[in-house]
Amino acid sequence: MEYFWYIVLVLMLAVYVVLDGYDFGAGIIHLFFAKNEKDKKAITNAIGPFWDANEVWLIAAGGVLFFAFPTLYASSFSGFYLPLIMVLWLLIFRAVGLELRGQIHHSMWEAIWDKAFGVASLLLALFFGVALGNVVRGVNLGMVENGVSSHEAHYFFLPLWNPEFSPTSTHQGIIDWFTLLLGIIAVIALTIHGANWIIFKTNSDLNTKLKSVIFKLNFGLLALVIASLLIWHVIEPKPFHNFIKYPFLWILPIITFTGIFGLFKVRTFKKEGYGFIFSTMFLVGGLASTVASIFPKLLPSSNTVNPSLTVENVATHEYGLSIGMNWFFVAIVLVAIYFTIQYKVFKGKMDDVGYGEH
Repeated sequence: MEYFWYIVLVLMLAVYVVLDGYDFGAGIIHLFFAKNEKDKKAITNAIGPFWDANEVWLIAAGGVLFFAFPTLYASSFSGFYLPLIMVLWLLIFRAVGLELRGQIHHSMWEAIWDKAFGVASLLLALFFGVALGNVVRGVNLGMVENGVSSHEAHYFFLPLWNPEFSPTSTHQGIIDWFTLLLGIIAVIALTIHGANWIIFKTNSDLNTKLKSVIFKLNFGLLALVIASLLIWHVIEPKPFHNFIKYPFLWILPIITFTGIFGLFKVRTFKKEGYGFIFSTMFLVGGLASTVASIFPKLLPSSNTVNPSLTVENVATHEYGLSIGMNWFFVAIVLVAIYFTIQYKVFKGKMDDVGYGEH
């Protein structure tokens, strides 16, 4: 039963990355490439009817984590307390930036909230990439030092960074050179994803420029992904052991690299939705490949004293999991109906939506 909820959790996170990921990317495009009011309006129109619903997937994933894997929830929300609070504030500022910008028509007022929206989107993409890096790297469960655990086996706490800025240090930090690398990959990938969404949903004058931006950024993305795979051995001596044990898992990195290589043809696509499909393939394939590489671990232990938090040892009682399954199917039907209606109502180009105008 715990494996069912594990799959549900991963799927919810994947949906969140794809849907709210294009919102983050649109915010980054808004920050760096929207030079006039027409471009800015095109970007906010493209995401306006969707962004708040997309965020619900993060809340839903948190609810599943709390319900199905309470030990992991308790451990993570205490250990990552500081960055989680920062993420919360960034989510607030992104939303406030979108909603308050159009309340007063003054250049200074609009500039402030434009920056709030763009900078918050950029930092959210960075922080979520860094968060994935922390999961891959593992944490010092039990706060072990000199072979002695000073806390409970599932407890840890991390500052934002450590003096060594190293992922292999005993006293780890949230940000080190490895997690920062994954954060930069996330920023580039979501910028590409957001650009593809804008191209798909608008007839903006930006679209031709964005295709060129995607093409250029894709070279950096490919180089950084290959670099991250090569240096993964520093963190995990046998990073591909699950792929060797279960060869069918190789379909996941194949999907990932198909997405990357497909994006190199973004300037020649006859249908504008193809770019979004390829960036979605990269995001889903990359996340799934990462999850598969550490399975059944949910949060690896970086020491040999306390065990990693796995699907088996952090799950709640089977009775609770089985009861929750009944309500899950009711909820997923309602969500499917809602999203079907939403995307049907707002299908096609969004240039004339007029989101945020007052």
